[in-house]
Amino acid sequence: MHVHQSLFKGEKNAFFDAKAEAGLSDTAKRFVAGQLAHAKEMIPVLAQWVNSYKRLVPGYEAPVYIAWSRRNRSALIRVPMYHPGMEKATRCELRCPDPACNPYLTFAVMLNAGLEGIEKNYDFTKPMEQNLYHLSDDERKALGIESLPDNLGSAVANLENSELMRKALGDHVFSRFIALKKKQWDEYRIQVTDYELRNLLPIL
Repeated sequence: MHVHQSLFKGEKNAFFDAKAEAGLSDTAKRFVAGQLAHAKEMIPVLAQWVNSYKRLVPGYEAPVYIAWSRRNRSALIRVPMYHPGMEKATRCELRCPDPACNPYLTFAVMLNAGLEGIEKNYDFTKPMEQNLYHLSDDERKALGIESLPDNLGSAVANLENSELMRKALGDHVFSRFIALKKKQWDEYRIQVTDYELRNLLPIL
């Protein structure tokens, strides 16, 4: 579920600045920086099911590497190129949410992460225009590019320690959501699937 986002002040798109490089305002840059900084905390809400993480694997449509780009679709956030006369279309695209997520909770944490970046003046990194899937782990590490968690259990552990996500969801929803997701993860971990029965038992 690729989500296109922009902020407006009245009729004006706050993400656009005619004097800035590629028309991208400081507000937009800090918004993107906030979402990248809090991506690991947001992901259990954006991808809230055990099967969500079967999408979040390198090389597929949903990116896992925490970076932004203008053209590169392997980055977590894509900022489409500005076209003259299309100021209101200036936006950023978060490319990792699962279409089975709760949209109300998803939009709440996305907005809070972006606004946190604006309010606290987060640093904006350079775009990663090379295909991140083609880099080795060492090359990505050298560039400072981290990955999203690869399962619901790890993701919930990140969420549990996030004061920003607690603020975004409220104490009751935050605590209840974590409890439910831990329960789902525990139930999933103890299951022996048909795949395992078909493919692993014959080997043993």
